[in-house]
Amino acid sequence: MKNHQNVGINTLCVHAGSSSDELGSVVTPIYQTSTFKFKNAEHGAKLFKGEEKGFIYTRLGNPTIEVMEEAIAELEGGYKAIGCASGMAAVHLLISGVMESGDHLICSESVYGATSVLLSTIMPKFGVETTFVDTSDIELVKQALKPNTRMIYVETPANPTMAITDLSAINQIAKEKGLYFAVDNTFMSPILQKPFEYGADFIIHSMTKYLNGHADVVAGIIVVNNQENYALLRKMSNHFGGVIDPFNSFLVHRGLKTLNLRVMRQQENAQKVAEFLETHIQVESVLFPGLPSHPQYELAKKQQKGCGSMISIELKGGYDAGVKLMNNVKLFQLAVSLGGVESLIQHPASMTHAGMDKESRLQAKITDGLVRLSIGIEDVDDQINDLKNALNFI
Repeated sequence: MKNHQNVGINTLCVHAGSSSDELGSVVTPIYQTSTFKFKNAEHGAKLFKGEEKGFIYTRLGNPTIEVMEEAIAELEGGYKAIGCASGMAAVHLLISGVMESGDHLICSESVYGATSVLLSTIMPKFGVETTFVDTSDIELVKQALKPNTRMIYVETPANPTMAITDLSAINQIAKEKGLYFAVDNTFMSPILQKPFEYGADFIIHSMTKYLNGHADVVAGIIVVNNQENYALLRKMSNHFGGVIDPFNSFLVHRGLKTLNLRVMRQQENAQKVAEFLETHIQVESVLFPGLPSHPQYELAKKQQKGCGSMISIELKGGYDAGVKLMNNVKLFQLAVSLGGVESLIQHPASMTHAGMDKESRLQAKITDGLVRLSIGIEDVDDQINDLKNALNFI
């Protein structure tokens, strides 16, 4: 079953990317092989020339990887997808594949820490310049445009400030100027946000997060909107080499089957947790798109199908209060990453975004007192009680 047009989201999650196995396996097998044998010399030559469809070498393609890629492309409503060994491998592949020396990139200033470091310290070595701006402010994006701008790259909601960028407005700028438009959709997943519906050319995911959902995979993916962009990045991927392996592809594909169930439970819990935190005496502010107090609350309701399950909070006691909270939770686990079935808590300034210099962090509103929560599928009363007990230590 492929190209499902008229089925519900749970059905799509279960069946997207499904393949027919000659032995009748309901689950796509793990083709744990590095290479594939040819029928004869002529067959091998045709495969390398692209005259016949088939598999050659797992860096270039593998049946287990392919069905996972097809499933995510289908969930996002894209043309095809390219699996990568990590979320950062996906970001690197996209930037390296699209940008050329002398090009300029506009990027959300509040973005995953490693993405910021890649763009600010590594890509300049290859002549790629980046301007970081608050992409939730469209005027700032327009002011950042240069004659050599080639791409606008946004992460929305932003990590970890939860700032939301108007995708339609960014797309209008990109199309008027002939720019590529890329969206990191990790925080929302295809369940809650469809960037292709707003004109995106590329969608990035760290599949480590919601798509896999069980904290046992490191992987990334780029979904593309047309054959031209796919051909460009697939060729780059073959030589770049940062590809996902068959076993991790199998785990991601398995995780997709419960994606909608998990995401809906997580955001239901997150709404209640955020409402509790907003009323707590020790909490200065709560950044969560599901609260009317969020600066882009109305925009979130317009372009997202839900509020997600990521929450950032600022405590009245600043960094010291955050340390006490993190050191006294029992159910929440003090760990980076997000989107799994378990609830996590971490401190962006000293952990996920520690690679950013302090000036850049503060400009992106990533303060020393900001604490980020990833809400899991546990019983929400247990989540709230854990936070309530830990907050008593402040």
